[in-house]
Amino acid sequence: MSDQQANGHRIDEGMQVTLHFTLKLEDGTVVDSTRDKQPATFQVGDGNLPPGFEHPIKGLAAGESGSYEISPEHAFGQHNPQNVQMIARDDFGDETPEMGMVMSFADVGGGELPGVIKEVGEKQVEVDFNHPLAGRTLTFEVEVIDVTPATTH
Repeated sequence: MSDQQANGHRIDEGMQVTLHFTLKLEDGTVVDSTRDKQPATFQVGDGNLPPGFEHPIKGLAAGESGSYEISPEHAFGQHNPQNVQMIARDDFGDETPEMGMVMSFADVGGGELPGVIKEVGEKQVEVDFNHPLAGRTLTFEVEVIDVTPATTH
């Protein structure tokens, strides 16, 4: 270990972390990875990583790596049947919804909410607003590159 890595900083609140990660489904399918691009840099607690992903890597230092199983409750939540809704076909206007398509809808607060088209009927369209990874147990593999105290601007 080089002197530069041995700064003694470990992942915790108030730290800026640079790491490579790979996110896999139960069957080993890779859903996201930084391996083929720039490593991810974030501040612990800034909301870029769900807490369920931050928790297992706390205490790691630069040069360390690990593989963690993240349950749905700590990842993107359980699949909620109430998040599957029927929307009138007329509400789509000129757009033609197709099964499997991801479309953006306005939520009550005026923000954007992605939904996956599940079924297209003559009068109604079934839309699933659950996160695509809801209900999945994920494997979170990390390789920590750097841990430094976060600088506040």
